Amino acid sequence: MMETHAQYVDYLPTKEKQETSQELEDTAQQQQILYQKAMNQEQPSVLQQRSTVSKGKYTLNDFQIMRTLGTGSFGRVHLVRSVHNGRYYAIKVLKKQQIVKMKQIEHTNDERRMLKLVEHPFLIRMWGTFQDSNNLFMVMDYIEGGELFSLLRKSQRFPNPVAKFYAAEVVLALEYLHFNNIIYRDLKPENILLDRNGHIKITDFGFAKEVTTVTWTLCGTPDYIAPEVIATKPYNKSVDWWSLGILIYEMLAGYTPFYDTTPMKTYEKILHGRVTYPSFFNSDVVDLLSKLITADLTRRIGNLQNGTQEIKSHPWFSEVVWEKLLSKDIETPYEPPIVSGVGDTSLFDQYPEERLNYGIHGEDPYEALFTDF
Repeated sequence: MMETHAQYVDYLPTKEKQETSQELEDTAQQQQILYQKAMNQEQPSVLQQRSTVSKGKYTLNDFQIMRTLGTGSFGRVHLVRSVHNGRYYAIKVLKKQQIVKMKQIEHTNDERRMLKLVEHPFLIRMWGTFQDSNNLFMVMDYIEGGELFSLLRKSQRFPNPVAKFYAAEVVLALEYLHFNNIIYRDLKPENILLDRNGHIKITDFGFAKEVTTVTWTLCGTPDYIAPEVIATKPYNKSVDWWSLGILIYEMLAGYTPFYDTTPMKTYEKILHGRVTYPSFFNSDVVDLLSKLITADLTRRIGNLQNGTQEIKSHPWFSEVVWEKLLSKDIETPYEPPIVSGVGDTSLFDQYPEERLNYGIHGEDPYEALFTDF
């Protein structure tokens, strides 16, 4: 639920990068036109902000903190309960000082903005934000089913139909984001939650960015980063389809295809590009993965003329009824064992609880950096 081993380095675009990016920009623009035709909608300039999301809608006094659900580099995620209606939420708390120290101001503000804009069955919902002198708070739905990562580790690997189900829901979520010019950039099992019925909710938008053409920032988690990102080349939404390929491979094999003991060794393997498929992978999934986990952007499906449709119509997904899946009118392969009803936390790891310096209002040296919270 929180950022885990994510790498971030900012590279300023140079004249050379701008010149070499023209072909990629043209591809991105063509792909956007095709998305619009496929979705039969007019081109939106930006997503409409949901009226239910606003800054300052809540304060810490509106909630009772129950326990920690996850920890990360910048803070914690807590299960909380509303003192007004008894409803459970997850509150992501980020330390301002740590955000500034790690030069994550822009990404933090982007995360707030992206979550404020998006609304989709397979994406986490944010209800509001607030802040005190030391911390930023993001109020989101509490998803009781735990992380896909935890389920995968317990299962070691998923059967083909199970991996296909989760992959298909991810495809629909990414299609929605890309249609609205958002690159997610951190797809991995740790960032996929399961609701009480077993459907996914993608969370943690810390690296999401609104991009209409290309971008240059190196960010993400080493095992899932596309080669063009590592090489600091301009890239577009196709990096998410590379990550989808890595995710599918990991769900089926139990490990990622380029895993190594250090990030640098992993990067070297990614740039080398050799993928070895286990013997139990069927021919359809090998064909799909070979078209996702490829450095050749003229071959990477999802990035080609027909956009996401080339992924959705691939033989590996032939059994998927996409309309029913989107409306959740389909049986899930796994229903999390929620043992104590609403607010159950049995599917989340235990974390040491720390004394919290929340709710302090005084001199704030970072006030001007987070005015939208």
